[in-house]
Amino acid sequence: MGIKGLTKLLAEKSPNAMKEQNFESYFGREIAIDASMSIYQFLIAVGRRGTQTLTNEAGEVTSHLQGMLTRTIRLLEAGIKPVYVFDGTPPDLKKEELAKRVLKRADATNDLNDALKEGNKEDVEKYSKRTVKATNQHYEDCKKLLRLMGVPVVEAPCEAEAQCAALCKEGKVYAVASEDMDSLAFGAPRLLRHLMCPTSKRIPVVEFKVSKVLEELNLTMDQFIDLCILSGCDYCESIKGIGGLTALKLIRQYGSLEHILENINKERYQIPFDWPYQDTRKHFREPSVLTDYDKLELKWTDPDEEGLVRFLVNENTFNRDRISKAIKKTRTALHKLPQNRSESHSKPVGISLPAKVEVQPFFCCIVKILLAGQN
Repeated sequence: MGIKGLTKLLAEKSPNAMKEQNFESYFGREIAIDASMSIYQFLIAVGRRGTQTLTNEAGEVTSHLQGMLTRTIRLLEAGIKPVYVFDGTPPDLKKEELAKRVLKRADATNDLNDALKEGNKEDVEKYSKRTVKATNQHYEDCKKLLRLMGVPVVEAPCEAEAQCAALCKEGKVYAVASEDMDSLAFGAPRLLRHLMCPTSKRIPVVEFKVSKVLEELNLTMDQFIDLCILSGCDYCESIKGIGGLTALKLIRQYGSLEHILENINKERYQIPFDWPYQDTRKHFREPSVLTDYDKLELKWTDPDEEGLVRFLVNENTFNRDRISKAIKKTRTALHKLPQNRSESHSKPVGISLPAKVEVQPFFCCIVKILLAGQN
């Protein structure tokens, strides 16, 4: 779900924080990608017709591999340097949301079975997508594929979006690519939506800048986090009747969730029992992420041709000629990847000068003349 209604709220109240960009405008940029979100998209969209999906000879789904291979090559050919970040163990705060998703998939499965019995193709298409679940095997398959392609993989201890945001805040990447808006609440300086959409859709990339969001909403980062919690997120139940606009009004009026809870009309807005807003706030402020960045090798290297053929052709029955062409494209694109763009997104560093600087006599004379003229 991400942050409920945040995109709509920002479009109305902070339009200058959102900017449409061409895919190619990220040439030379390192981008941290929420891998789990992308894999889910591939499983839904790639090669799916009703209940039919792409599979290998063993009947195992390969849509995620096809999607990851094709999309990653597209990124590399555009000069974009992808860093795929995978989820770790979900936080306890998310257990309720994950349980809801299990129930929704169960309901969708029942609806799908009814649609199949009735022969309703439109409903079959709709409900089959709602039953999709990315498994640990899908994730491991994609990690293996990316490493064989020579693309860096980061395994987050907890939430991938939090890790993506941390990489962006540390200047290791230019932006975060995800369809959820949580990345902004985790403090990512830049969030890109639709970067991973298929070329056929031709949807422009939308870039959000958190600094501009705070400026236009006239909020501090802590207040923005409280706004996201009040609007509704994956980590705690929302207060019924409070949407984005009301949440913004309340934050501006009272400044924090504590003061809102003290002053809110409790007959009109019923606060959930044992509402874990403080734990949720802490999770956004201090998420569990890898911080030893020197050990993260964000390097793009030559693909392992033999490994890719063995994995994709021999194990997953991909067409050998197509994979050979894909490997060639990957290698060519990797060799053409540019160095960091001149307008570096890294943290500013101080300029160090040698301890001893030899100054030519001529310049000493010029300095003396200038000083004398000031006296």
